[in-house]
Amino acid sequence: MPWKHNGKIIKEGKAWVSDSGVKHPAIWMRWSDSEKKDNGLTWEDPPASEAPFDNRFYWSRKTDGSLTEKSLTDINVVDKDGKEVIDPKTGKQMIQLGLKSIWITQTKQTANSLLSESDWMITRKAEKGTAIPDATTKYRDSVRTSCNTIETKINNCSNLTQFMALFDAPVDSDGKPTDGKAPINDFPTEN
Repeated sequence: MPWKHNGKIIKEGKAWVSDSGVKHPAIWMRWSDSEKKDNGLTWEDPPASEAPFDNRFYWSRKTDGSLTEKSLTDINVVDKDGKEVIDPKTGKQMIQLGLKSIWITQTKQTANSLLSESDWMITRKAEKGTAIPDATTKYRDSVRTSCNTIETKINNCSNLTQFMALFDAPVDSDGKPTDGKAPINDFPTEN
């Protein structure tokens, strides 16, 4: 929960009046915690069910604060009676894609986007025989290799903790981010 005055929520960016009639400015959030307390404000932690969560990996938070994980694998969709839900467009059972499928698709799209920038050189080579610069060929090979490496890392995850680790950028011994990329985004940069 946010800051409160005598049980009443005080909204950020809004001026407020204390029970004793003192008017406080809209910039009260700039005050230190001790200044807020000196002016009669109290902090109330939000209930566990309202704590923020990373919606890349979780669907929701339960009332007890625990998280509802997204599945790593694809799931066949069934109704409340356990019967297959049929996709009216395909006539086949609907499938809810898991995190692995979603992020493998995203990885392929990223690789495709990176490669598309130099696709014109491949077309020119095919049509006119113009040589492709070695740096471009090496970069394109590196993009494809990175894509395969990332897909392998995704597929090798056996639980959500391992999968979430793919999104962690490398840090130094002090916990500060280095120049490295998170494994899920470890594509080369073109020189």
